Amino acid sequence: MKVCIPTKDNKGMDGTVEQHFGKAPTYTILDAETGEVSVIPNTSEHMGGVDLPPEFLRKNGVEIMLCGGLGYKAVKMFESCGISVFVGAGGTVQDTIEAWRAGQLNNASAKNTCAEHEHHH
Repeated sequence: MKVCIPTKDNKGMDGTVEQHFGKAPTYTILDAETGEVSVIPNTSEHMGGVDLPPEFLRKNGVEIMLCGGLGYKAVKMFESCGISVFVGAGGTVQDTIEAWRAGQLNNASAKNTCAEHEHHH
């Protein structure tokens, strides 16, 4: 299972979590089974490349994305690509992975987001 964290740098597990998902210059990807860490540049269309971030990450085998926060529309896009999103990430990649493994990050499903914002419908 591959877990992705949007990051500000190329420092692997010591990398800093980028709080603004769309502006992340890099994505740090951890293979939860092997412990292998890779950092890839964000070449999604946000950064002048192709594909929306969920499509780009799906092509890289990502199944779970841990980030600071994400809007409803973005969560829906990730879910449609088969990627689960957890919010509440911060600090370093290592901090975020530990918080996720300890169950301290919240699953940001479109259902949750909808339920909290019924008045928008």
